[in-house]
Amino acid sequence: MNKLSHASCEVCTADTPKVTNEELNKLITYIPDWDTEMHDDVMQLKKTFRFNNFIKALAFTNKVGALAEKHHHHPGILTEWGKVTVTWWTHSVHGLHRNDFIMAAKTDCEFTD
Repeated sequence: MNKLSHASCEVCTADTPKVTNEELNKLITYIPDWDTEMHDDVMQLKKTFRFNNFIKALAFTNKVGALAEKHHHHPGILTEWGKVTVTWWTHSVHGLHRNDFIMAAKTDCEFTD
């Protein structure tokens, strides 16, 4: 667990700035197993979690969904047999915000609980 997993998300609007490259380089060190990728010209955080079967993957999906709802910040989630791919980005800013790193850290905690 790291300090990001204990942080709270803030409300974002279209005027909220994305993370800078300097901020990204610092924040990514707290979630080293996550990758950054561009999708439709939007920078996103992405990680695939592995499971022994579909039931465990689905249970994790539901935990991430509940976490997202609790924090009012919602990811892309792809659930397949034996794996769940979670993608975080902030829709209103069309890219990455500190909230995405917070939620990625919280997602890691759900996987290890």
